Amino acid sequence: MRSLLLRGVPGSLRHLRKTKQNNLKLACTLESFCFIVEETPECCCRRRGRFDKMNFFRGVMGGQAAGPQPTGAETIQKLCDRVASSTLLEDRRDAVRALKSLSKKYRMEVATQAMDHLINILQTDRSDSEILGYALDTLYNIICNEEEEEQDETAQKQVDDLGAKFTEAFIQDPEHITLLLTMLEEFDFHVRWPAVKLLTALLRNQCVQLQSIILVSPMGVSRLMDLLADSREVIRNDGLLLLQQLTKGNAAIQKIVAFENAFERLLDIITEEGSSDGGIVVEDCLLLLRNLLKNNSSNQNFFKEGSFIQRMKPWFEVGDDNSGWSAQKVTNLHLMLQLVRVMVSPVNSPGATASCQKSMYQCGLLQQLCTILMATGVPADILTETINTVSEVIRGSQVNQDYFASVNAPSNPPRPAIVVLLMSMVNERQPFVLRCAVLYCFQCFLYKNEKGQGEIVATLLPSTIDANSISAGQLLCGGLFSTDSLSNWCAAVALAHALQDNFTQKEQLLRVQLATSLGKPPVSLLQQCTNILSQGDKINRRGSKVQTRVGLLMLLCTWINNCPIAVTHFLHNQENVPFLTAQISENLGEDERLVQGLCALLLGICIYYNDNSLENYTKEKLKQLIEKRIGKENFVEKLGFVTKHELYSRAAQKPQPVFPAPDQMLFDHEFTKLVKELEGVITKAVHKSSEDEKKEEEVKKSLEQHDNIVTQYKELIREQDAKIQELKEQVSSMTAEAEQMQSTMAQQLSQIQQHKDQYNLLKLKLGKENPIQANNTLGDGTHVNGVQSEEVSQLREEMEELRGQHALLQMQLAEKDTVINSLRSDGSQPSEVAAGSSELLKELELLRIQVQSQTAEINQLKMDNEDLLRRTQTESLGTAPNGDSSADAAKTAELESRLAAQTSETERLKEEVRSLTESRAQLEQQAASATSSAAILQTETAKLEADLQESKKEQDDLLMLLADQDQKIQNLRQKLKGLGETVDDEDELDSRDQTDEDDEDED
Repeated sequence: MRSLLLRGVPGSLRHLRKTKQNNLKLACTLESFCFIVEETPECCCRRRGRFDKMNFFRGVMGGQAAGPQPTGAETIQKLCDRVASSTLLEDRRDAVRALKSLSKKYRMEVATQAMDHLINILQTDRSDSEILGYALDTLYNIICNEEEEEQDETAQKQVDDLGAKFTEAFIQDPEHITLLLTMLEEFDFHVRWPAVKLLTALLRNQCVQLQSIILVSPMGVSRLMDLLADSREVIRNDGLLLLQQLTKGNAAIQKIVAFENAFERLLDIITEEGSSDGGIVVEDCLLLLRNLLKNNSSNQNFFKEGSFIQRMKPWFEVGDDNSGWSAQKVTNLHLMLQLVRVMVSPVNSPGATASCQKSMYQCGLLQQLCTILMATGVPADILTETINTVSEVIRGSQVNQDYFASVNAPSNPPRPAIVVLLMSMVNERQPFVLRCAVLYCFQCFLYKNEKGQGEIVATLLPSTIDANSISAGQLLCGGLFSTDSLSNWCAAVALAHALQDNFTQKEQLLRVQLATSLGKPPVSLLQQCTNILSQGDKINRRGSKVQTRVGLLMLLCTWINNCPIAVTHFLHNQENVPFLTAQISENLGEDERLVQGLCALLLGICIYYNDNSLENYTKEKLKQLIEKRIGKENFVEKLGFVTKHELYSRAAQKPQPVFPAPDQMLFDHEFTKLVKELEGVITKAVHKSSEDEKKEEEVKKSLEQHDNIVTQYKELIREQDAKIQELKEQVSSMTAEAEQMQSTMAQQLSQIQQHKDQYNLLKLKLGKENPIQANNTLGDGTHVNGVQSEEVSQLREEMEELRGQHALLQMQLAEKDTVINSLRSDGSQPSEVAAGSSELLKELELLRIQVQSQTAEINQLKMDNEDLLRRTQTESLGTAPNGDSSADAAKTAELESRLAAQTSETERLKEEVRSLTESRAQLEQQAASATSSAAILQTETAKLEADLQESKKEQDDLLMLLADQDQKIQNLRQKLKGLGETVDDEDELDSRDQTDEDDEDED
């Protein structure tokens, strides 16, 4: 019987599941009766006291019993006594089974008499799973509020109150909930499944109290999460229902469940069950996901960071044939779209929403949603929800808005998706909810999208109109001037969003000209709107006439707000101001009060943003007109009708236009923010006198002058900071170069020391070999010459190294000269250069010392070379001839030739030493010139320091001037406050300027 509880067939499966559960309970009841009837004879043979039990069950089964029949309460009392007093487990099990069978019919009696005994059974008989299952089922029957179709509302309410009462009694002791949570650790199906159902029923009746108990219970949420891993689907599915109830409205539990890897498990279950084509299990998973993510920024961020958004894309893959969707698939897809909307909802933080929007575009989810949007055969409610989802995915995201603008419908010829959607919005045959969704999509497309606003307005300009195609501007104008009031309102609001916070497009829209009829000159769009507004009662329209007028007034207020040129165009028509004053001054009905308030708002905008370019309609004359025709107090009262309207507060709650009926569609969310911003300033502007305005203008001018002076000095300080930073960078680079040169010099010194050591070793070696060579034969003399040639080659190598070192020193001096020239050419350096110049002088002194030391080394080498030559001559003369005279003469000639070669080589070395000496002299001259340049640099540095002191003095004078200006401004503020005017403090102005700069940076 329990296998029938498995879900898998779409449709009304919840009713089927309930029916199967009832069948299972009925089967268990019949089983318990049969078991008792079969066991009764055996029990009678066991004990005499069992005859009373036999008689009771005969009475229950309809048999004959001696004496009067016991009532239900008496029977339940006897069973409770047996549960409490029986020592045999079988007796207690039979009694609990009987209580289970009677718990539905005698719910009150079983609850009041047996609840404590059943809880005691759960605590004491943990070893017997059968009696635990009966006890849990009995408690479930007591606490669960079974909904019956035949019961009326009053009876059902009484049943609900009864379940809440029993639940409250059960959870008075938190240990009872802890006991149920431990039951979940039992793997036995007869224990675990009833425990899950009982916890679910308790959560339905007393959710908040039970959540607090589970939250503080050790491993309470983790035990519930283990239900999702149960291999038995009936337990897993009821575990989903339990977690749905547990996560309602409790952010702490939602976070714990999410970090117990709930997202991974739920998405795996959805995939296993077939995603959108799955059954009711998929629906339960989606409901649980919605509970975990909605209004929970931590879980939303965890969902995004875990790359779970990418796993949502396959949910929205649809085929070419979308007809014949089952009701369960529609429900599943609807919940999937809601999950996407939860992640990008406007109520979330802007940063989190933007991050999710970016992820949805990068993973292709937005593209998949647009595919559903343009597909054929999609059910109407799914199409509506898809439009709403796409709206919030692109809202405020420039990249997503640009992609949406490039989407084309699969038509011939292809049309932009925006045009196709606008055609549905202005078509009165389309469903109301669909038209609202399209309007919301258009608003989200234009939200903070100046590029999109310009493209929409451009379709209305004469230079861009294409007669062969339908544009968005043409559709908006068609809806604005149609005879359907809802189309008028939607088109007016859509066009107002194309002008929202965009001064350029407000001016561009003034160029739009409309052809009214043949033979008549074209009129501007602004004039046509005012004409329709003034003739609203004369035109026969379908729907509410107030709706059309409210839409046009919202468009006009948005259009001329913060746009003096548009105000001038509006006032240029001589009929507009008399019409507005007449509308405001009349005593009309309740429905017309909103129109009067909006007319007052429009007239107030004309006063506040009036540049006094029209002589007949200056600020002062308009205020005099209000005072004479309407009255200031009456005007302010009529203006307050707008914010007091009940539909105003409803529209101000969220951006999406959601209305129960078309006639209640009056206010737009963005317009409510505009009214809130303008109501106070318009009231002040109307009550101000001309003298106050003149004083305020003077204060504004002085403040502007002060701001200009401060701005100039700020720019000057920025420039000086930039120069100082540049000079600091130059000094740091020069310091790095100097350090590099010092390291190079250290390397050269180490190389020179190496050469000295090598030369000393050669000298020692030559000194040791001289006595031996004096007593050797002529052959030994050739060896001496070989050593001498090696020494000569060594000297040649050292001279080459010295020549390279001198060249390197020359290059370094040239670089120093370049640095000195660059410093001399820069006449605007601050005092930091003085330190750099002193460092350069020190480096030049070190170079001079290095040159002197190298000169001394060269002289030493020359002396060594002469000593070597003398030693060679002495050795050649001291060699005695020991052979024949002819042989000696030949050898002597050979030695003389060798000596001549060595002499020439020595002369050449002397010449090189002489050239090196000249190079040293040149280097000394360059060092002297560098010293003089450094002196000049010091002079220029002193001059720069004097200039810097002078600039500091000028800056102090400027600060004194600024202090005087601040004192004057403070005096002006005190005067204004004395006149009763509200003047913002300087800190508030600075904070507002800072906020404006931050907003500009974000844009």
